[in-house]
Amino acid sequence: QVQLVESGGGLVQPGGSLRLSCVASGRSDFSIYVMGWYRQAPGKQRELVADITNGGHTNYVDSVKGRFTISRDNAKNTVYLQMDNLKPEDTAVYYCNLRTIITANNYWGQGTQVTVSS
Repeated sequence: QVQLVESGGGLVQPGGSLRLSCVASGRSDFSIYVMGWYRQAPGKQRELVADITNGGHTNYVDSVKGRFTISRDNAKNTVYLQMDNLKPEDTAVYYCNLRTIITANNYWGQGTQVTVSS
């Protein structure tokens, strides 16, 4: 029912910036759901980076606070992750996530690679 398409990953030097986008299809604009970003580095578990509710309430993992900003456009069913002052430890595959509140379903994007290296 739901498909998530991600874009914006790539190679960047330490201190640089990237902007990730995720477009969701197959849902009504008025549905209640949370969208967010997770990441997984080689040899590590997948972790929540940031998420955002319909009302705009945001949540961030401590390691990215002050550097990353999550936002959403409900009319376009799109969530963004602005990543500034990137560090090598941010290197990972980033996955878009959508979680419905009423039906408690979880959907995932295919992942986009972010590499921070000099």
